[in-house]
Amino acid sequence: MTTAAASAAPPVLEVRGIRHGYGAKPVLDGIDLTVPRGQFVGLVGPSGCGKTTLLNAIVGTHPPNAGEVFVYRNGQRLAVAGPSRHVGIVYQRYSLFPDLTALDNVAIGPLLDRTSIPGRWLQPLRTRRLLAGVRDEARALLGTVGLHDAVDRFPHQLSGGMCQRVAIAQALIMKPELLLLDEPFGALDEAMREQMQELLLQLHRANAAAAAAGQPAPHTVVMVTHELNEALYVGHRVLALSQHWDWRGAGLPKASGARLVYDKATPGVLAGERPDSARYEAQRAELRAVAFDPTRPCHPTMHLTYGRSIAPAPAGAPAVALEARP
Repeated sequence: MTTAAASAAPPVLEVRGIRHGYGAKPVLDGIDLTVPRGQFVGLVGPSGCGKTTLLNAIVGTHPPNAGEVFVYRNGQRLAVAGPSRHVGIVYQRYSLFPDLTALDNVAIGPLLDRTSIPGRWLQPLRTRRLLAGVRDEARALLGTVGLHDAVDRFPHQLSGGMCQRVAIAQALIMKPELLLLDEPFGALDEAMREQMQELLLQLHRANAAAAAAGQPAPHTVVMVTHELNEALYVGHRVLALSQHWDWRGAGLPKASGARLVYDKATPGVLAGERPDSARYEAQRAELRAVAFDPTRPCHPTMHLTYGRSIAPAPAGAPAVALEARP
């Protein structure tokens, strides 16, 4: 996805002026971000800079102290005030139901979303029909993530990588407008990590197929990772959040939390281009210097070239409250 294409695509996520802290300790300071539909974004930064805090604000589990988050669905601007089915998240530590098979772990989300406890007791026939349809959908999705032979296995019978694939399928079956990944491959070995990266490339290819058919991209992803190579490989765009920025040069009396200090397009691996190894290495070195070196803090807006091409909705544009997840 080129910068021009991104600026023309409708937004899925809009973050305005997020600030957050814990007690007297500031964590995030003035985060502004717009992510267009179909874009894959890698988010990196030093430990403790607030990457997970930012994701928690976007998913709605921990509202920020200040600022707003919006998700767009069918052209409607929805204010995020709590968790909803429109924003999915997969953590490094997957949470599967140990007494359910892989198939039913994936199917349970839509089943709970479309039924109620009284309804499941009072309308058992309808519930069984619904479960059969949801299981068919879950089975197809498990095939997509390479687990067609493991649908009847329980979590203790699956490897860590397989469990993580089930967790991703759990999120995808809800068809979220935005999928957040919080270091989902951090506990995997190198070979399994490469397989999971290939899964993300499959989602990208699904976007490309949808675009070729004139349909909206089904997948928009923001992934937190501590691997710079991974961020450059699986994303159209890489962001860096860092507490190491030149707050003195910005005229502030003290550090006020982490900011987005880097926002640029990646070398183009996802677009099917032949990656330029020199540019790849140069961008990785630039990321290290800008976000990770506390001895050379940079001006916080110097490397935000990509985001400037994406216009957020006008301030004060109407928004409705996002429907809370039951």
